[in-house]
Amino acid sequence: MRRLFFAALIFLILGPVPGRVHRFPVDDLTQRAAARPLVFAPQTRGTMRFVRGWHLVSPHSRFGGFSGIARIAPDRFLLIGDNGYRTRLRFGQAGRLATFQIVALPVPPGWPDRKTMLDSESLFVDRADGAAWVGLERTNQLWRFDNEIMRLEARYAPAAMRDWPRGRGPEAMVQLADGRIVIFAEGGREDPRRNHGVMLADVPGAGSRPSIRFFYDSQGKGAVSDAAPLPDGRLLILHRKVGWNPVFTTIVAIADPGDITPNAVLRSRTIGVVPRGLADNFEGAAVTVENGRTWLWLISDNNFQSWQRSLLLQFELVSLPPAKTPDSKKAAR
Repeated sequence: MRRLFFAALIFLILGPVPGRVHRFPVDDLTQRAAARPLVFAPQTRGTMRFVRGWHLVSPHSRFGGFSGIARIAPDRFLLIGDNGYRTRLRFGQAGRLATFQIVALPVPPGWPDRKTMLDSESLFVDRADGAAWVGLERTNQLWRFDNEIMRLEARYAPAAMRDWPRGRGPEAMVQLADGRIVIFAEGGREDPRRNHGVMLADVPGAGSRPSIRFFYDSQGKGAVSDAAPLPDGRLLILHRKVGWNPVFTTIVAIADPGDITPNAVLRSRTIGVVPRGLADNFEGAAVTVENGRTWLWLISDNNFQSWQRSLLLQFELVSLPPAKTPDSKKAAR
């Protein structure tokens, strides 16, 4: 009964339920946005410390639903939404937005113009050439774009992902320093062997080296919603749990990609939780290093609902735990 209750709750929150108030009953394509600073005290304790944040607002009808984020310069962000649109933000002085642009993702000729075929859930920018890679959940495909996401350059359907369940495709995607790519399907199931993952030896199309299929045990943290590489080579993994109060709990953990082996179970260690006063549906994560300090950036998916927000948060990561310390005493196997 409890599982049925939470399944119904998730459907009411995220599914197409009549009577819910959507943010844009009438289309408005105005290219304008603002970043409203959040009133929330910075944190001085813990491994994951809140620094500052903004509530992003725009009259544009396609603004929102953010599921991936990349910080492409000290003042610039690239966002993708699960509605098939990409957004570029540039901050100016005093944390105000200086430039803003939102456009539809380029698609192949004849590609169906509906959300199920444009459900963009994961993003990374290639370290080598700046190309933007986007993971589409419903089709289990990876699309390569130019660095502005204005031109579609290639499409791939990795064989290791072809049997992933429909609607549980590439939710999180990370490029490691050596070029390997780790991809997590949307999981959160109690049986870790139903939570799929794959490590590609390189970007698709670059070679024919075999990929590694693995599984992920979130150990009660919820479903994976994104991931990002840490400067020490480990993975930062973002999780989302749906409950009652708050509706969304965001749990951040770290894992060692060295523990990924064929058909084995990967586990992670919790390092922080988004404060209750900032709780929302966070689905995008990026990590940057500046002046010797490590920053975590999170973006939320408002599901285009009037009661949710598009939040951009900045945290500092301090004194990360050493490697080989998963939540469970059992090593990944």
